[in-house]
Amino acid sequence: MPEKVTPGPVQENTCIREAVCIDTRKIFDSCKDKDCIEDLRFYPTQDSQCAIDRAVSIKAGKAELIYVYIDVEPIGFNRGFYTVDVRYYYRVTADAFVGAVRPVEISGLCVFDKRVILFGSESSAKVFSSCLDEGPDAQMRRCSVPTAVVEAVDPIVLNMKLVDVCECHPCDCELTEIPPCICACFCSDLCFGNQGKRVYVSLGQFSIIRLERDTQLLMPIYDYCLPEKECTCGGNEDDPCEIFRHVKFPVDEFFPPNQAPGTPACYREVKNGCMV
Repeated sequence: MPEKVTPGPVQENTCIREAVCIDTRKIFDSCKDKDCIEDLRFYPTQDSQCAIDRAVSIKAGKAELIYVYIDVEPIGFNRGFYTVDVRYYYRVTADAFVGAVRPVEISGLCVFDKRVILFGSESSAKVFSSCLDEGPDAQMRRCSVPTAVVEAVDPIVLNMKLVDVCECHPCDCELTEIPPCICACFCSDLCFGNQGKRVYVSLGQFSIIRLERDTQLLMPIYDYCLPEKECTCGGNEDDPCEIFRHVKFPVDEFFPPNQAPGTPACYREVKNGCMV
């Protein structure tokens, strides 16, 4: 292949039909992280706060990532680099033990802020495109700031602890400016006050953060992508016995496995000359 390829048919490689120019997002920089977030303040619902005030212990439950706010700003002293400020919003549930009765489920909000610095290149172009919306503002977008993308999974709850007011962290501040969509994820209003007992949560968060820009790339085309599988109706849907005939016999339900899933064959134990 020559060093520089122009759009059009490619003769040197019989597997490649042609080279085409496509408009897509190019990743300029990215990073992955494994954050161990210790002692996040737990902002419970009003009903949960009543149970926390009477609780003697807390059992950790699960955490769900419900929203991520992202802000990108250029770094003045280092051209082409940007700060990416990320705020994670979590819905955390747990069990509060009140005396000898059965535990009470509590839920609340936890917030984690993170900042990274990534390279996103520079651009001052103004892009205009036709669209259904009317007006010049709908057709123009600026490309001076790259687009930040955050990929994350639900965190792992590492620890939860119940503390009295006198043992609370002195740096705790009241959380403000909660988006309405976050508050709507809870069955009642959240408590942000400083009265009563508090709960602190430690989470383990895996995430990938990257900066992207719209760009034009030259790509090789091998062929058109056509599906090989034919569409079928799946048999007679009105005959349940016909559907049941295609269900495989559940052998594992009758004969439990001899070892844990994924155990290498070299680790299996030999007893009385038989492999188990």
